[in-house]
Amino acid sequence: MTLITDPAAPVVLFPGQGSQTPEMRDLVAERAPDLLERCVALVGEDPFPRASDSTRFAQPAIFCASLAGWDALDLDAVAGAGHSLGELAALAAAGVIERDDALRLVVLRGRLMADADQVGTMLALIGATEDETRAIAEAAEVTVANDNAPGQVVISGPRSELAHATDELKSIGAKRVIPLRVSAAFHSPAMQEAAPRLREAIDVTPFSALRYRLIANVDARVHEHAREMPALLEKQVWSPVQWVASVERSHGEGASAFVEFGPGTVLTGLIKRILPNIVTGNVSDEGTLRQSLPLLKGDAR
Repeated sequence: MTLITDPAAPVVLFPGQGSQTPEMRDLVAERAPDLLERCVALVGEDPFPRASDSTRFAQPAIFCASLAGWDALDLDAVAGAGHSLGELAALAAAGVIERDDALRLVVLRGRLMADADQVGTMLALIGATEDETRAIAEAAEVTVANDNAPGQVVISGPRSELAHATDELKSIGAKRVIPLRVSAAFHSPAMQEAAPRLREAIDVTPFSALRYRLIANVDARVHEHAREMPALLEKQVWSPVQWVASVERSHGEGASAFVEFGPGTVLTGLIKRILPNIVTGNVSDEGTLRQSLPLLKGDAR
C-alpha cells in the first residue's frame, strides 16, 4: 500500500473520551449496524446508553461513532491523528488494524483503564499556560496529561493532589477549572498497571501497512511504519497527549484542512484555537456529513 502524499488531502482526526453525545448511536445504527452488533457482543451490552457513566462503555461507543462517520466516506488523507482513544480509530481508518481487531482492543483498553485507578480523575484548566501548569503539577505530584490548545491544559492525578494543584493554578491566573467526564487519572503513571495486559493483546493483533501517516500522541512525530504502532499504543495509555504539537506537526505535512470524524466537535474547537485560519470540517451525524461533503470533496480548498 502506498502512502498518500497529496497536499490537497486533509488531515483526519478522531476524538477521545469526553466527546460522547446522546445522538452518536444513531449514526452507528444507520451507517455501521454490523459494527454496532459486534460492539454489543464484545462489551456484553449496548454501551451507548451508559457512555457517560463509565470508561468501559464510553470508549467502545465513541470508537464506533467515529468509524461510522469514516465508513460513510472512506476519505483519502495526507495524515491522521487521534486524541487518546481516537488513535485506535485513526489506525483502523488507516487500514493498519482491521476494525474488528481494533474494536476488541478498544473494549479491553476501556475495561483495563477503568479498573486501573479508583482514586484519580482529570481537570481541564482554562487560561493557564502549559509551562505554568507543568511547574505546579510537578510540585503537587500530578501530571500534565493533555496539552490541548493554547490556554487549555488538562491535569491528571489523585483527587486530593488535584485539589491542591487547582488552588495554586487559580492563584496564577487559571480562569476556569472543569472536571472532565472520566473515572480515573488517564495519561498519568496511574495507568501503567493497564499497560502489560494491553500490550499482550496488541502483540497478537495483525498490523498492516499504513494508508496515511500517523501523528502519534506520545511524541507528536510522523510515523509511517506499522512496526512502530504496538509500542506507541501501549505507551500512550500512561503518557501525556501532546495535542498542540501533534496538530502543528500535522499542519506541517502540508494539508490545508482538518476533518474530525466522531461525536461532537471537541477536536474541531481545539484546532481553531491552535490554527485559527485553517479550514475545518466535522462528521458526527447525517446532518454534518452533508454539510462537510463540499470540503471533503475538495470544493473548499
